[in-house]
Amino acid sequence: MSEKQESQVRSEVQTALREAYDLSKVDVAQRMLALYPKSARVVSASAGRVTISRDTLEMGINWFWENVGSNMQNPQWIWDAMYVDVLSPTRAVVTGAYHIPHKTPRGQDHVITGAMTAVFAKIDGQWSIIQEHLSDAPQPPDAPSMDPVPPSAPAAPPANRNKTP
Repeated sequence: MSEKQESQVRSEVQTALREAYDLSKVDVAQRMLALYPKSARVVSASAGRVTISRDTLEMGINWFWENVGSNMQNPQWIWDAMYVDVLSPTRAVVTGAYHIPHKTPRGQDHVITGAMTAVFAKIDGQWSIIQEHLSDAPQPPDAPSMDPVPPSAPAAPPANRNKTP
């Protein structure tokens, strides 16, 4: 491959990732899912588990977005590093590190950080992830909760400490 071809592949793969993980646009989960082929096998390792089912991968992405992503206020996916090794005109490997600063539903500053490695294949003219490993950095024990703000509950009446049994 020529240097120009390698540069083009590198640019296309980086663009696919950046567009899919742009949290400022609508349909985030659908754009993330669009990175994966609809019919080819996908091997995905994350959170100590491995799956080869696109349906399971889709459930995981939807779960993440519905339970975590949609609770992030003003999130921004920032790529700290993205290394693309072009293997052929139709194959590339990307290893990257990222962080996602945002506010929790309670208005606290919070950051999700992690790294990923993904093998891309050009399938039907589109760059698709066919194998990946995702690794989120552990959250510190005192990290703010990403749970939504609970509805206000009526205050419990004060205990009557003078009451005798």
